Amino acid sequence: MYITNKKLKQDLIRIKKELFQLREGEFVQDFLPQMLHYIGDPQPELRDDLIYTTFYKWIIESNKFTDEDLRNLLSILIDKQHLLYHLGNAGDLTVLTRSFSVLPVALILHRHLKQPFLTISDYQSVKNALLHYYREEKDLRGYLPIEGWAHSAAHGADALEELIQCPESDISLQFEVLDAIKRMLHNGIYIFCDEEDERIASIVDTMIVKNLIPHEKITDWLIGLAECTGWKRSREQMIAQINSKNFMRCLYFRRGYSDQLKAALLEAEGRLNNFAIR
Repeated sequence: MYITNKKLKQDLIRIKKELFQLREGEFVQDFLPQMLHYIGDPQPELRDDLIYTTFYKWIIESNKFTDEDLRNLLSILIDKQHLLYHLGNAGDLTVLTRSFSVLPVALILHRHLKQPFLTISDYQSVKNALLHYYREEKDLRGYLPIEGWAHSAAHGADALEELIQCPESDISLQFEVLDAIKRMLHNGIYIFCDEEDERIASIVDTMIVKNLIPHEKITDWLIGLAECTGWKRSREQMIAQINSKNFMRCLYFRRGYSDQLKAALLEAEGRLNNFAIR
């Protein structure tokens, strides 16, 4: 039965007040189709405070979904009506559907990381969808004055951080993710100003701390980010340089890295910083 967003909002407000517990005779499947339908609703209260928060509580805290439920939910979240919905558009509200579909994908991957339940096929599908999304998303606005958070670069980063830690991940995936991060920082469109760089830095920080990739490969990649300083001067070049410089700073102040990594971060930041004394 079709339920309007007004009715869904009322139901989720009531569920939130009742600490996300369902009443006798209610099941998550009673609400799931409408939550998915309105996952990118322009109302920030419905989209962010209610739908996403309910997904978080039901997936992470109370385990209201079975493994099969989560596999089925994941397949919907990464389809062309959700994560890939009008991928490539910019400046409209389709970004909200994409960006708020990737958040529960991150939650499902986190569940899988703690207690694996996805098949190899499931994992390959979500890996391919996430990498495609992060490479092709063009609407990188952070906070919209009326609709609230869009934050596609940050939300996608959250999912990639979970993806790289899953038992099915391998060294080739780490390199693919690093390439996607580089593309995002060198996006030619948008200078990140809503702490997207912090969320992106978390991916690389996790790679380093969990030894998911040799440190010498990370140092090579970090130095490679500074190659944009050699591009012909343009707005695209400036965006790449500023985003990369801010990313280096985010990563540098995370924790006590090895001398090799610290040296690489300082070298790359120095190349990217036009105001540094040389």
